[in-house]
Amino acid sequence: QVQLVESGGGLVQAGGSLRLSCAASGSIFKIDAMNWYRQAPGKQRELVAAITSDGKPKYADSVKGRFTISRDNAKNTVDLQMNSLKPEDTSVYYCNARIVMRFPRLESDYWGQGTQVTVSS
Repeated sequence: QVQLVESGGGLVQAGGSLRLSCAASGSIFKIDAMNWYRQAPGKQRELVAAITSDGKPKYADSVKGRFTISRDNAKNTVDLQMNSLKPEDTSVYYCNARIVMRFPRLESDYWGQGTQVTVSS
């Protein structure tokens, strides 16, 4: 089986920074895209940042210039550095990855359990 485990959420004042981390473990053959989503109460889950297996990032317009996504393919991890945080960034943040298992050789989407980020004004 495959598991994604997130860490790094918390409470921060507006203008502050947080770093989220996500580690994939289990019977992994390869990992394609790795992504961070967020979902605020009463809102749809939205893609915040994505990174391809060869390290190409893309960002939602709302976080460009403030958030940076990175990954370590050797460790099967993806991080999200969040700077200049705003109250509207308050959400539960989810790690997502497209992973091919070793046996059987199946590709599926996997999700972490979510980590709360709260930005106070």
